[in-house]
Amino acid sequence: MKEAWSGIDVYLKKRYELIPNLIETVKGYANHEQKLMQDLVRLRNEAIQAHQNQEKINSENHLSENISRLMLIAESYPDLKANTNFQLLQTQLETIESEIELSRRYYNGTVREHNNQVQSFPSNLVASVFGFENGVFFEINNSTERDPVKVSF
Repeated sequence: MKEAWSGIDVYLKKRYELIPNLIETVKGYANHEQKLMQDLVRLRNEAIQAHQNQEKINSENHLSENISRLMLIAESYPDLKANTNFQLLQTQLETIESEIELSRRYYNGTVREHNNQVQSFPSNLVASVFGFENGVFFEINNSTERDPVKVSF
């Protein structure tokens, strides 16, 4: 479970490094979106400083929501969408988000297996003696992210 979490951590660090570059690129086109830019920087710093898994998960969910908002705002600026630097950063972000998703799945699978062992007989006896507790799943907190995407032509 710890090894799976470290895999997530690697991709999150890559995302943390990408966010300032993305903000700087968007900033030149969307000056009036300063609050969102400040929120992203604050949330990124909070996520970096989070130490416990649940705290990290909550920070990451908030950060992901705001990154999505930034990408939606970018859709309103055709010059920004055409900027090659922005396109490169957007592609890198999409790749990292995909890798984070795969890492989350793997982590959640290890948590499930761990929790089954902690709760099942006879391994639950050993778990209680050594103080093993249930792991925390890395889940989506924002219910709107679970809603199906509406496509209209």
